[in-house]
Amino acid sequence: MSSQAFDPLAALRRDGDPDVDVFVWGTVFLDIIMTGLEALPEGGQEVWAEGMGSCPGGIANLAVAARRLGLRTSLAAAFGDDAYGDFCWDTLADEEHVDLSRSRRFEGWHSPVTVSMAVARDRGMVSHGHPPPIEASALIGDPPRSRAVMAELTPDRPLLGTDGPTWVEKAKAGGALIFADVGWDPTGRWPLDLLDQLQVCDAFLPNAVEAMAYTRTRTPNEALYVLADLVPLAVVTNGEEGALAIDSRTGEEAVVPALRVDALDPTGAGDVFGAAVVLGTVAGWPLPQRVAFASLCSALAVQHFGGSLAAPGWGDIADWWHGLRDGAATDSYHRSLRRRYEFLDDLVPHVPLGAVHRATATIARHVDVEGYPPDTTRHRGASA
Repeated sequence: MSSQAFDPLAALRRDGDPDVDVFVWGTVFLDIIMTGLEALPEGGQEVWAEGMGSCPGGIANLAVAARRLGLRTSLAAAFGDDAYGDFCWDTLADEEHVDLSRSRRFEGWHSPVTVSMAVARDRGMVSHGHPPPIEASALIGDPPRSRAVMAELTPDRPLLGTDGPTWVEKAKAGGALIFADVGWDPTGRWPLDLLDQLQVCDAFLPNAVEAMAYTRTRTPNEALYVLADLVPLAVVTNGEEGALAIDSRTGEEAVVPALRVDALDPTGAGDVFGAAVVLGTVAGWPLPQRVAFASLCSALAVQHFGGSLAAPGWGDIADWWHGLRDGAATDSYHRSLRRRYEFLDDLVPHVPLGAVHRATATIARHVDVEGYPPDTTRHRGASA
């Protein structure tokens, strides 16, 4: 059965609106995920994994997460001309329906690769690659008109230009909301001036460790209030403790506890969370609903192995809500969940039967990860 498209922004679309909902730039990796390991191998040791999956990773995690949630997504990235590049390009363009019109193939540049080993709710990773052969500004040029852009704060690729506007500033001038996150600082310096880049941003979504490090605060809550003075929408994720947010434009604050799930692999969970916040923001949802929805999407993702491979679609979300709403559990936790997510009743009736479920993209003919392939009546590739 082919999947049916669900457009959560259908009621908002008007003639003259941007063709793109979300535009992203970054590096695409081929991710190879080894699962079922009891421990990481020690020096000189060979261990066998019970399962293996493969999918586009890196910035592809974010692009796929956004597209599976029904956002029209465009990705600018360099792709190698090797078999790995073929696989990543074809999976993103043909299976996930991500627009690659701003992406390019480069002869002789091999695709970056990450091998991820999932062990005891954590993971170890080994990556190899070279810098893209072309800078973002040269690859993108003038970015397409979009509702939103997702960008990363980094010292070496500032969002604010000195000799002219960056592609992010051009996107903002074109009407896009700028959503930013930040990566781990391996130097341990956590430079305060990196937050100066938030001048061009509408939202910032760091995790608690990053937020406290950059703001020199002791708690996620303290960090949130510092960030709320720097950017209109500040969201701090705090793992099993949930997430907290302030939207100064609407005057809303939200604290949302995490869902109780058996987390197998956190790869890409932050990207799923971010894509869901973007959807809720451009759709105009109240802040508590945006954060709750993002927490749900992230929780659905971590219960499966692999980054983009695990990102949920609307079929997965509808299945979860129907199971919760119609379930027999009457304890306080499940009653709380039903109250927190009752807004989904206004969404999932419009999700068509056969709507997109998470994919099982793999280089092999069949993915070899426990739980895959799913029911064959469900969609294999991803969103339509």
